Amino acid sequence: MRIVISNQSELPIYAQIREQIKEQILNGSMEEGMVLPSIRQLAKELGISVITTTRAYNDLEQEGFIASIQGRGSIVQKKDNNMIREQYMKRIEEHLESAIATAKQLEMEEDELIMILKNLMKSDE
Repeated sequence: MRIVISNQSELPIYAQIREQIKEQILNGSMEEGMVLPSIRQLAKELGISVITTTRAYNDLEQEGFIASIQGRGSIVQKKDNNMIREQYMKRIEEHLESAIATAKQLEMEEDELIMILKNLMKSDE
């Protein structure tokens, strides 16, 4: 797991940690069942407060990305988890909104945009 804290970011440190772990889970670099560093260990590695790492882990647990298991620590949840699926859906919607905005700038017809989507879906099969 790789976390980079930026003092230039508008996000608070706990949110930077949360978002970076979330991204690593979503992109598959952190697989389900993977054990995360302990809260104290991560705080020490990053040179930050235990309270900050606790907040990040608590947020991730509430969002369904990780689970805390007595004696094992925090682990990455299964990807079929409804909350994680919702995050993927949100990401897809954001990308589609961007594609639609671009298509509108080109005055592209809806049928043409749908055809592009269908072709892209088929190319992965």
